[in-house]
Amino acid sequence: MSLRVAMLVFASCLAACATTAPVAQHDREPDEAMEVDPLLSQAGIAHKVIAEAFLTAATPLDNIDSPASWRAPDGKRWLIATGKASDRLVVYDVDTGVTLRTVGGPGAALGQMQRPNGIAVIDDYVLVVERDNQRVQMFHLPDFKPLLVFGAEDLKQPYGLWVRAQKDSLEVIVSDNYMSPQNEDLPPPLAELDRRYKRYQLRRVPGGWDARLMGTFGDTTQAGAIRIAESVFGDVEHDRLLLAEEDVATGTRLREYGLDGSYRGRDIGAELFKAQAEGMALMRCAGGTGFWIATDQFKDRSLFHVFDRVTLAHLGAFAGKKTANTDGVWLDQSGDARFPQGVFYAVDDDQAVAAFDWRDIAKALSLPACRTK
Repeated sequence: MSLRVAMLVFASCLAACATTAPVAQHDREPDEAMEVDPLLSQAGIAHKVIAEAFLTAATPLDNIDSPASWRAPDGKRWLIATGKASDRLVVYDVDTGVTLRTVGGPGAALGQMQRPNGIAVIDDYVLVVERDNQRVQMFHLPDFKPLLVFGAEDLKQPYGLWVRAQKDSLEVIVSDNYMSPQNEDLPPPLAELDRRYKRYQLRRVPGGWDARLMGTFGDTTQAGAIRIAESVFGDVEHDRLLLAEEDVATGTRLREYGLDGSYRGRDIGAELFKAQAEGMALMRCAGGTGFWIATDQFKDRSLFHVFDRVTLAHLGAFAGKKTANTDGVWLDQSGDARFPQGVFYAVDDDQAVAAFDWRDIAKALSLPACRTK
């Protein structure tokens, strides 16, 4: 064989290997086991199309996962998103999408991150789930001073979280998507799903903060178990947790649990979600009314289902003109000149964040006005 032919064969082998090599387990996500990408264009689901108010600059090397927003006492607002591949947070201006700064970097020290996924903002604190450090990290805003890491002794493969304020503490519920010890591509047996969610209490102590594991929960019945766990969100007024079941094999949907962690026996959207149930957000209106938004993660354009907050009845669905393959979402109800009735943020195809004006959503779906007081 000539040298030139040998080099061509070698190059061809490299190209073939590069295109057929499996995704490394380190980088796999629960939604990457599907053999065929689900497409909204082929799903035949009725929906409205709403133009995005803006899209942030695309940064594919970050692998953007989830957003959250924060308003400072002086009215300044930021949109903060997790970068799974760059191990950092990306901070944008909430009204324009312009990138302001980045925070963190790879590592296990305080202030560093490994594969940040879920994120939540409450008061002047931002909490970030780190899948590969198997922990949650808490920062103070606006300086992003790291205050606390917790969960490394309990969490195996954390993804999402929900945070609520209590009388003198914060409660944090973290989804833990640990897989079968025998096959890391499959969920464990039903009997082992009782620890799908970990509940922590965060308290101020002299010199800082302390976190304690208060308990674990997860239904172990065929009907109520969560096989693939990521997104979790709660509604305190209605004593409700909605948990996204991402397991396509058993039927992706939302399951209703109580705040105590017990399955309520009701599923939402079993006949609606055709790709994969993902990020959720809650619009809270006066008198306990409002709207849930839940994502169906189609690869070409994401679909966002809207449900009544009280009854969980389906009210309609919308998609952006471009926004696709959405993981995390966030709803900011604090109006300003640009978005006087609030803004809904959704990750676009692992590389940017899209903003939707709530007025456009409400008009397209004929939703009643949301009074906040």
